[in-house]
Amino acid sequence: MQNNSLKVQENSILPGNKGHYLVEKFLGEGTFGKVVKCRDLLTDKHVAIKIMKRNDEGEEEIKALTELSKINADAYNLVNFVEWFRYKSDICIVFEMLDKNFNDLMKDRQSSPLDLKEVRAIAWQLIVALKGLKKLNLVHCDIKPDNIMLVDHILKPFRLKLIDFGLAEKTKNLKKGTPMQNRMFRAPEVILGLPLDESLDMWTVGYILAFLAMIELQGMPDDELLDMGLFTSRFFNRTEQFVDLLKQMLEMDPKKRISPDGALQHPFFNLKKMNPKTTKPQEPAAAEAHQEPEAKEVKSVSQGPMNGSLTHCKIPPKFL
Repeated sequence: MQNNSLKVQENSILPGNKGHYLVEKFLGEGTFGKVVKCRDLLTDKHVAIKIMKRNDEGEEEIKALTELSKINADAYNLVNFVEWFRYKSDICIVFEMLDKNFNDLMKDRQSSPLDLKEVRAIAWQLIVALKGLKKLNLVHCDIKPDNIMLVDHILKPFRLKLIDFGLAEKTKNLKKGTPMQNRMFRAPEVILGLPLDESLDMWTVGYILAFLAMIELQGMPDDELLDMGLFTSRFFNRTEQFVDLLKQMLEMDPKKRISPDGALQHPFFNLKKMNPKTTKPQEPAAAEAHQEPEAKEVKSVSQGPMNGSLTHCKIPPKFL
């Protein structure tokens, strides 16, 4: 396959500063340019390289990624930035190779909703990502299912990372009236031309979580049935907690919208079981959310079919 709009094609070798990258496959394209899967000839590891047609867009993303390098990307569920370099007149940005985005995940599931346990694990990781961005006074401005990637849907089910910082801005540089965010996930303050801050990302994450669990939340049974149930509190209290968290994430007034720290303390996450064991208190307790050794195997109870290994997913015990 040859890409006529850029100067790169399959089997090209891109000479970077930290590696030499053999182009194996074109993964996708957008208004910015192309994304290619490459093998680093020095390490024999795969990476993803974003090839930008316009220098100004590439330089803006590099600024944001340079900011991200100041924190532990893995702990905050953010994509690892490897390096950037120029190839002829194009800018090439090298990232770790990830798996599939959430749009692809939902297609694999034939749009069946995620189980609430799965939504909880996803919510925790996304909110931790917002915590990391807030620490840097950085706003993503374009969170959507396409920009949420699974790390490895077979070996690490529902371990995710936030990607694509091409539209990211420092909080102080946000200007009201500026068009941003995908229209479907756009915060009300963006639509209305109100002052902006990092809480616009929280709105989008809340909207996405509601979308992922939409069919799972079909209303509550009658009180009489709930009172008779032996396991009512196990299921429906958690549903109520999730709805309460969503209400705080989707608060119309951005000044009253819940913060990342506040969201991570919400009862939906049952933090009594999530005390971090770390010698680095500045790092988020949320890094525990994707520990594998103690994970239990849980069958999905979603109403629709799931393809492949996603039929059984490992969810850390704290989310059960």
